[in-house]
Amino acid sequence: MIKKSIRFLSISSILILLSFSIIAQEAVAQSKKSFLWKIQSKTNTVFVFGSIHYLKKEFYPLDEKIENSFTQSDILAVEANINDIKRGDIQKLVGSAFYPDNETLEKNVSVETYEMVKKELGGLSLPAEVINKERPWFLALTFTSLETLKLGFDPRYGIDNYFLSKAAGKKIFELESFDYQISLFSKLSDKDQELFLLYTLKDLNVLRQELDGLIQAWNSGDTKSMELILTKSLEEDKRLSPIYEKLVYERNRDMASKIEDYLKRKETYFVIIGAGHLVGDQGIIQILKGKGFLVEQL
Repeated sequence: MIKKSIRFLSISSILILLSFSIIAQEAVAQSKKSFLWKIQSKTNTVFVFGSIHYLKKEFYPLDEKIENSFTQSDILAVEANINDIKRGDIQKLVGSAFYPDNETLEKNVSVETYEMVKKELGGLSLPAEVINKERPWFLALTFTSLETLKLGFDPRYGIDNYFLSKAAGKKIFELESFDYQISLFSKLSDKDQELFLLYTLKDLNVLRQELDGLIQAWNSGDTKSMELILTKSLEEDKRLSPIYEKLVYERNRDMASKIEDYLKRKETYFVIIGAGHLVGDQGIIQILKGKGFLVEQL
């Protein structure tokens, strides 16, 4: 009888421990944050999700609360609809991204900058004559894309592409457009373009060293860590401040204004924006908080 009682108590204890373990795991899952925010006005709800434009297949499926927020939304809004790029956009890109005639990168940047470019080219299988025809802003984007691909990340698995492929039946809005983004870079002055190239060359080292940390910050909703990584070059070189203002902070204000407009409507929006635009005192989330909206990180 005593042995049976002991056996019963042991089994009961194991079951209780298992139950507590399951409850604890569910609590941890519920408390884990993501790069998803629920923004509410008196009349509407907008979900804002931070995008990583290049990702790996292994990150899917996404957290259930992210997928559910997308499913219950009527409209998908992205920075630019990469699946709706028109021939005219491509022609404009080519015309804006490359020097005409006998103009070259070497003739338009300092000796120091060009030497940094040549040094970076050493690890890439790209012909120097092609690179020498790219304007600084486009070369900066080229370097970033190639380095990200080399590190195993792919735009086919980027957050934007993933949700655009699932958006059948939903209306798709653009916060900026591909044409706007081309103009944003191509209209930078020669001085600012060179600064942007320098900013990118410096950030390539950050990318190589801290990409895993950046992805981990995104995956765990750690906004502070992401902000520290993304602003590292800016903290080290204040000359980059005007570029950061133009390419990040100014766009943050513009996109926050668009979201504010969405919050005045009746349809539920799922908004995808580069994760870097959501963090910091001048990030979109803080801007929306400052406007009095109810903001919750999910």
